[in-house]
Amino acid sequence: MALGQDEILTIEELAAYLKVSKSMLYQMAQKGTIPASKVGKHWRFHKETIEAWLLRHPRRMPQQLEAKE
Repeated sequence: MALGQDEILTIEELAAYLKVSKSMLYQMAQKGTIPASKVGKHWRFHKETIEAWLLRHPRRMPQQLEAKE
């Protein structure tokens, strides 16, 4: 599946994209560490926003961000 620039990602898709666990993403989303939106009971992530977030934290991996929270 090709990802478009305005694509909305599920937690499963973002976990695969970032190569991290879903449980870590759930924790980061709940803490507000990673930009996310909740639709009903499901988390959604805007791909372009996630990419911008990653660029703002060039020296930190998601695991390091979670450990500091």
